[in-house]
Amino acid sequence: MNTTAIRTRRAAVATAVLAALALPTAANADSGRDAGEPVPARYARQVLDWQPCAGQPALECATMAVPRDWHHPGVGADLSIAVSRHRVADPARRKGTLMEAAGGPGGQGLLRPMDLAQGAPAVAAAYDIVSFDQRGVGRSTHAQCQSPEDFQEFLAGDYRDQSPEAIDRVIANSQKLVASCEEHSGDLLPYLTTEQTVRDMDLYRSLLGEKKISYYGASYATMIGAYYGTLFPHRVERMVLDSNIGFEGSWEHFETGQPMSFQRRFEEDFLPWMAARDATYHWGSTPEEVKAHWEQRRAALHDRPIADGSLTLGPNRLDNGTINAIYSEKAFPVLARALTALDDWQSADPAAKQTARQLFGQYLSPEFLAEYFSVTCGDTPWTRDLDTWIERGAENTARYPLLGARTLAFSAVCASWPTGPAPKVKVTGAHLPPVLMLNSLHDPATYYEAALGAHRALRGSKLVTVTGNGNHGQYPGSDPCVTNTVERYLLDGQAPEHDLTCPAPQAG
Repeated sequence: MNTTAIRTRRAAVATAVLAALALPTAANADSGRDAGEPVPARYARQVLDWQPCAGQPALECATMAVPRDWHHPGVGADLSIAVSRHRVADPARRKGTLMEAAGGPGGQGLLRPMDLAQGAPAVAAAYDIVSFDQRGVGRSTHAQCQSPEDFQEFLAGDYRDQSPEAIDRVIANSQKLVASCEEHSGDLLPYLTTEQTVRDMDLYRSLLGEKKISYYGASYATMIGAYYGTLFPHRVERMVLDSNIGFEGSWEHFETGQPMSFQRRFEEDFLPWMAARDATYHWGSTPEEVKAHWEQRRAALHDRPIADGSLTLGPNRLDNGTINAIYSEKAFPVLARALTALDDWQSADPAAKQTARQLFGQYLSPEFLAEYFSVTCGDTPWTRDLDTWIERGAENTARYPLLGARTLAFSAVCASWPTGPAPKVKVTGAHLPPVLMLNSLHDPATYYEAALGAHRALRGSKLVTVTGNGNHGQYPGSDPCVTNTVERYLLDGQAPEHDLTCPAPQAG
């Protein structure tokens, strides 16, 4: 080797050493070990200042700083992540820490430990339950888009309208939403991804002083859990994934299946339920009659939307409220009562009108969708050709109108959304302990077919199929089969030997 080559090699080694020194890690900063990326000391050496949570003093809250971009932690302003915990009453019985995350994407997780502690007291007696508002939402550094007033345009009108004028209007409103999000939050949006969130989680684990955590997540939080287990498998003690996103593939692929599953839930579960109660609601004694009545009311709202204070109740609002209500059979009576108010709004029962205002007026918000679109448009590639979405939107509107009619509006947002180079995370289950998965057959949002694909990808997982209901979210709840299976796993470490079925009782 000549002298020049030796000098070049020495210079390269020196540069590598300096680069390593420029990114110091503390002794407890082990959160990047599985994923192969060290954590800068200024994050790893934080001390969480626990105080009673505003609005829920039974919980403790704190704030931690995280990099805007975990892959370039020295670039851009830090983000603040609001974290919370519910501690076990008797430390002698403590098994460890159980972390939660929120669904959505767009849900807030900060106060969720209280819900789980109340719904699953045996788990709360054994685990400190911790959660957080994910980057982009709630009390963490959050994204902003449109004002509530401007957002009304996005949900106005009738997504079923396939006229050229209506299609142009939908696309324009979608692009207007994106432009507003970029104006108010543009430099933040590309970093609101699942992969960045799970790195926040692992820093939180490290700051709690835990070598390993257990995890419970429902809905989108199943994807968060699966990604965490993929990047940090040696940090997982036990993991429960409830109502599963198709996290083995792309968001686009998963979301193209949702129009079918929401229509199935509406027609095979809700309509028969309401028909069986014609004596109460007077909307028809067969599913066909109830559906015809629903379509009549929707058509009337297309011609004459109901204006009531700040609420303009048109077809899209009717669809959205219905979509929201059929997540759980507990909300079926709420939807039914709200629907009765639509027959004659002026003379309707005041309580039914108030239910309708709440149900049809409050689902979705620009704050929720800022996170929702950042994740769903940014985690995985999205088709940006609008002609594709115009065609697919027309097909879904004709075949699965309840959710399918908004295909174009939502997909046109992703077609224009500003995205960064989000690393692809391939879920395999490698090095993980057995993961317990739960899913109902008729879940409208996280449909069973997608759960099967996720289950196959997450090797070694055990799937509990709930056949007696179509609810979104199975634990905690009233089904003893589900409860016993989950708590044997979390409390005693006993995972089922094989996949199993829980025949939940039909709702009354």
